[in-house]
Amino acid sequence: MGQKITVQKRTGEENTFKDFKEITQRKQVTKAIDIVKNANWENAKVEMARYADYQFQFPSNNSSEEKIASYLLWISPNSKNLEIVTDSQRYVKLTKQDSADLYEIITGEELIKRN
Repeated sequence: MGQKITVQKRTGEENTFKDFKEITQRKQVTKAIDIVKNANWENAKVEMARYADYQFQFPSNNSSEEKIASYLLWISPNSKNLEIVTDSQRYVKLTKQDSADLYEIITGEELIKRN
């Protein structure tokens, strides 16, 4: 199955996104999915102070249904962690290591060097 992650980046200050990147390298896709799936998710409706920095999608592993899992991603103010919210009211703040790994996969850049 051709797994891929599609990434959109927010443009400007509005809640509008444009296509940014498609990740098709199996090793990167698998690692990103593992980070997201194994994260310490909370069932919580969160109100973020601003619109997401990125949104990304990948097909869920249920072969019976080609459901797309969609995630909104924020870079925390200290630029060391990523925070993710799903459309099903789930929230997680990733560890620094997972944040760095996932950010590099999604953007091709290092998280900490953003400043």
